[in-house]
Amino acid sequence: MTVDTQQQTRLYGVCDYYDAESLLTAGERRVLGRLRTFLDEKARPLLADYWERGEFPDELSEPLIGLDLMEPAELRGPEGSPARGIYQGFRIFELARTDASLATFYTAQAGLFRTAIRVGASAEQQAEWMPKVIDFSLKGVFSLTEPESGSDIAGGLSTTARRDGDAWILDGAKRWIGGAATADVLAVFARDVADGQVKAFLVEREAPGVTLEKIHGKTALRMMQNAHITLEGVRVPESMRLHNVESFRDVAAMLRAMRSDVAWIATGIAAGAFEAALRYVTERRQFGRTLGSFQLVQEKLARMLGNVTSALSLVVRLTEQQSKGIYRDQDSALAKMQTSLLMRETVALAREVVGGNGITLETDVARFHADAEAVYSYEGTHEINALIVGRALTGESAFTR
Repeated sequence: MTVDTQQQTRLYGVCDYYDAESLLTAGERRVLGRLRTFLDEKARPLLADYWERGEFPDELSEPLIGLDLMEPAELRGPEGSPARGIYQGFRIFELARTDASLATFYTAQAGLFRTAIRVGASAEQQAEWMPKVIDFSLKGVFSLTEPESGSDIAGGLSTTARRDGDAWILDGAKRWIGGAATADVLAVFARDVADGQVKAFLVEREAPGVTLEKIHGKTALRMMQNAHITLEGVRVPESMRLHNVESFRDVAAMLRAMRSDVAWIATGIAAGAFEAALRYVTERRQFGRTLGSFQLVQEKLARMLGNVTSALSLVVRLTEQQSKGIYRDQDSALAKMQTSLLMRETVALAREVVGGNGITLETDVARFHADAEAVYSYEGTHEINALIVGRALTGESAFTR
C-alpha cells in the first residue's frame, strides 16, 4: 500500500470504537502514515529472522532516523514549537505495534535520553545538546539500573562519583542498558560520595575505564542489544555533568515522564498482537470454516479489542494531562501498570486463538507474546507502580524500608 493510498484510508480503522483518527491532525496522520509504510514494507519482513538470531537489524537504523520523526519539520509551529504530545504517543504506538525492540530502540533516544537532557541539563547544556539529540548526531542511552538494584534503585546507587578538581571519577556498574553499544554517550547516574546525593554524567562510550558486555540468553526483546556496563576510574569533566540533577528527586521527575512512553509501548504491543491474531483467524480454516467464524474465537477477539481500546483511553488521557503540564507519579504509574496488565492478557489471548502456530515466528504473535514479558517489568514492575498509586490513594507508603 502506498503512502498516498494510506492517507485516503483510516490509520486506526480497527479501533473505530475509540476513534483515534479524530485526535490527530492531517499533518500528523501523514507523518505516521509514512512511518507505517516504512514499518510494513521495510521492517516487518526482517523481524522474524533477526529476532531468532538475537541481533538488531542495523540496516533499519539510518532509514528510520531519516524519517525525521522526533520533531518533524512539517509539524513545527510558526515559532518552532515542538510536536504535540499526542503525536509523539502515536509514534511510539506505531513502532510498538510492529515490534517492541524497534520501539525500545527509538524511545531510548527520543524518550529516555532526550528526557535526561530536557530535565537534567542546564539551559546552556540544552542549547548545545538538544539539537544533536533530535537529529541523532548525539546518540545516548539512560543508564540507571544496576546489577543488584532494580525496583529498589531509589534506596541508593552503588555506582559512585568522586570530585577530583575540575572532573569526576566514576566507579560501578550498570545493567540492562539497551542500545549502549551504538551510543555516543551514556547518561550515567551515580551517588556523590561527598553528600550522598545522586548526580548524572554524560560518559563517552569509549572513554578509558568503560567496558560494555552484551547480555546473552534473553527470551524477550531479543533484537534489542542490552549491555552490562562496568565503570572503573572513569574520568568525566564537570562540563559533562547534568547540572540540574542534584538528587534522586530529579531522577524521579524523569521516570515520571518516561513511564508514559512505556504505557504507549504496552498499548502498541497489545494492538500488534491483536491485529496479527485477527489476520490469522480470518485466513486459517478448520473444520471447513475460518477460525474467525467460531463463537469462542470471536469472544476472545472482542476481549482483545476491548483491552486495546481501554489502554488507548488511558494513555491518551495521560498524554492530554501531561500536555497541560500536569505530571503526577500516580498517573503515569497507573497507566503503566494497567496497560501492561491489558497487554499481557491480550498477547496470551492472541496466542490462544492462533493455536500451535502461535509459538512460531511466522505469525508475529510469538514475538509479541515473548516481548511483552520484558515490557511488563521495565520502567517499574506491576507491584512498584501499584504501590505508587496506593500511596497516593491512602496517603500511606507501603514501600519497605
